[in-house]
Amino acid sequence: MPVTRNPYAKQMNQYQNTKIQQAKPEELTLMLYDGAIKFCNIAIMGLENNDEKKFTTYLLKVENIIDYLNNTLDMKYPVAKDFENVYNYLMKRLVEADLHREDALEIMNEVNKHIHTMRDTWVEAIKIARGQAPAPQRVPAGA
Repeated sequence: MPVTRNPYAKQMNQYQNTKIQQAKPEELTLMLYDGAIKFCNIAIMGLENNDEKKFTTYLLKVENIIDYLNNTLDMKYPVAKDFENVYNYLMKRLVEADLHREDALEIMNEVNKHIHTMRDTWVEAIKIARGQAPAPQRVPAGA
């Protein structure tokens, strides 16, 4: 039986490609975080449904995104080392989820939470950089 294809798939792919090509670097990073969250959620669903293939496929996609984010850090900024540490930790946890399936659901939920936090922080950083949100106020020493 032939597979029914979405008649709008080609247009959607063209739209997505245009969106990516026209995105600013900070928007591309946000898209990567969104993709990692989406793939993490699908991997979790795979675990919950005992679908080994789905879990493995989407775990690899999350690993690829985290690896890309880690490898494209601009180390001239001091905060890049902090991001590197988080990405390395997430990669370690993803490998553990792959090796220890009995703990994989707990690990994947933890990774998902961290990626959500990083994404939310990134959104706030974009807003601050664009002047759309007030910068955090510094608390004077001894206050």
